[in-house]
Amino acid sequence: MQIVKKYLVLICIVISVILIVTATLVYPGGSILDKNSTGFDWTKNFISNLFAAKAINGLENSSRIWAIIGMAFHSVGYGLFFIHMSKKITVRTAATVLKVIGAGNILFSFLIVTPLHDKMVITSSTLFLIGLFYITVFILKTKLHVFKFACIICLLLFYYTLFLYGSGNWGLLAIMQKVSFISSMLLVLGIEYFTNREDFSLIKPGE
Repeated sequence: MQIVKKYLVLICIVISVILIVTATLVYPGGSILDKNSTGFDWTKNFISNLFAAKAINGLENSSRIWAIIGMAFHSVGYGLFFIHMSKKITVRTAATVLKVIGAGNILFSFLIVTPLHDKMVITSSTLFLIGLFYITVFILKTKLHVFKFACIICLLLFYYTLFLYGSGNWGLLAIMQKVSFISSMLLVLGIEYFTNREDFSLIKPGE
């Protein structure tokens, strides 16, 4: 039971990936560029297409249940990541912020699968960026040079993806959505794995 608790973030994210990939494999078809296309195209479809009751081509969306459950695991995994990181930070205010972000991320990320999708995308993305920014500030004060670079790249990719979302560049956004999703997932897993030691802590900036 202890080992499950220790690797719960990894377990949730792996299950999430398996379920979402399964959803893409059974998605009937239709994309922003071709409503009559067959299947899920990673460069033309959005992950949100998997959540709708009907696919873009008008057929019953058989991928929906897989995608919704996958998103539930994704939300829990990311939320637990921030909660776990809050226990590794020695500054109480920053730790409290990460705990709140973790709890909020579980709720708002999952609500992306509902008709509140657009609002929840902005809300959950904002929470993620704030949480990652806090973690980045502390990591920049350590000797974890690889993670310093990775955090900054991940932040920039997320900001650029949100810019594309706001500007309505749907073609490039469909691609960048997957890039930012994969980069954040790998970063979360990397930081979670590296900081999983009981004695690990992110020191207060300036110490």
